Amino acid sequence: MSDQHPTEPLPDARAQWVLSTDAAVAPSRKRRWPWLVALLIVVALAAAAWFGGEAIARSIVERTIREQITRQLDLPADHRIDVDVPGPILPQLIAGTLGDVAISSDDVPLKGVTADVSVHAQDVNIHGGDWSGAVATVTIDQSQLQALMSAVPDFPAASVAIDAPDLTAQFDLRVLGLEVPVGVSLTPSASGGDIVLTPASLRVAGTEITADALRQQFGALASTVLRDWDVCIADRLPKAVELTGVTVKRESVVADFEIDSAILADKTAQAKGTCP
Repeated sequence: MSDQHPTEPLPDARAQWVLSTDAAVAPSRKRRWPWLVALLIVVALAAAAWFGGEAIARSIVERTIREQITRQLDLPADHRIDVDVPGPILPQLIAGTLGDVAISSDDVPLKGVTADVSVHAQDVNIHGGDWSGAVATVTIDQSQLQALMSAVPDFPAASVAIDAPDLTAQFDLRVLGLEVPVGVSLTPSASGGDIVLTPASLRVAGTEITADALRQQFGALASTVLRDWDVCIADRLPKAVELTGVTVKRESVVADFEIDSAILADKTAQAKGTCP
């Protein structure tokens, strides 16, 4: 070839491939960004909807539980009841079971006595089926204990006091026109749905004596002290609530109960019990 007409070199095929590839990628990247933004917006809206629905569902569940408790215990509509259902509530509603429900309320009126009440239930079927278990505790102080014992005939309710792990009371036995104070320690227990107070120790004039010595000294009068005292509480609670134990603590008496799941739907189980 002559120098007057130089031959142009052929284009490098690899270079053309690289250039054409870069040109194709750039618009693709530009088009991808709007989709990412749209996806983020959708995720944000879904999260907002989830949390909004969660809050609404929790409000409905807690309000329904409060209404049930208020009706079953004949509480004033404005009585404060705290309800706690741990964990996300929407999945539990979808499954039809509330895994754990905690309820508490102070100064609950129970037929002449006020008490602090707490309830703990597991696997609560929202359709009214059985739960795996539910327990309650009822706590009263000394003044409320005296109010409770005032309903027991012949018991000196004004003298009863908390002296953990027992209770104490004073009986005045009249002998030859004289009143002799007899102090007694009483151990509480649960039996047949009642609270039972059993004499544990005795004191006369500050000195501890045995039951036999008290009988020898006072004869038949000693039976006034040496007896179990049954305290019926069935008329204060729904029939589905069964007393299982009683404990005396430093400043309170705590009664433990089991709750039958029939209370959720059975009107008979929801009704108050009766006392002799």
